[in-house]
Amino acid sequence: MSGPQCCENPPTLNPCSGVGHIEEIAGLKSYVSGSSGSNPALLLVPDVFGYENPNLRNKADKLAAAGFYVVVPDFFHGDPFDQDNTERPIQVWLQEHGTDKGYEEAKAVIEALKQKGISKIGAAGYCWGAKVVVQLGLCDYIQAAVLLHPGFVTVDDIKAIKVPIAVLGAEIDQVSPPELVKQFEEVLKSKPEVDALVKIFPGVAHGWSVRYDPQDPVAVKPAEEAYQDTLTWFTKHL
Repeated sequence: MSGPQCCENPPTLNPCSGVGHIEEIAGLKSYVSGSSGSNPALLLVPDVFGYENPNLRNKADKLAAAGFYVVVPDFFHGDPFDQDNTERPIQVWLQEHGTDKGYEEAKAVIEALKQKGISKIGAAGYCWGAKVVVQLGLCDYIQAAVLLHPGFVTVDDIKAIKVPIAVLGAEIDQVSPPELVKQFEEVLKSKPEVDALVKIFPGVAHGWSVRYDPQDPVAVKPAEEAYQDTLTWFTKHL
């Protein structure tokens, strides 16, 4: 579930990227974009490289420009996965940054958003973040979910999902291979009460939606398509 492909093509992190700002929400430093007067809100839960990925912040800014209040918390408390630290491989890093902890912190962020008067909240999760989002979708913490190249998500998770969910997978993905994503689709077909979209993007690898060269038009095109699918899903359900 968290093999080498999970960590391939790491982004160049930039704490100053984006047009939003940093504020503390529920004890977590968070990148925030859009007006807090906007309702609904979106929670973006990053992959293991965290909330300083410029491509992820760009997605947050675009969603904010579309009318959402977007929050990207630093679930890793200033300690994103560092591929260059050979003494701390991903399995060791995950012991300190498990998705269960992320889930508990995400619930606190959602409660803080509700205290701002926001009643409609969606969440998108990328790789590591997808497990956090699917856990939120097992209850009524969120009203819509999007999973992009999900990590750690199981068929049992999908069986228990209670909110509208879009699953955007990659053709070249060892973390959530197309065969698993197709199992998700079959499960969701058996749950007509849950609106669902399942899509496998051809020719792209795990992480494609946020880990790409923005100067490469071939890489940008499927990432932009994934963004449009995400926007459409949240616009429909929030």
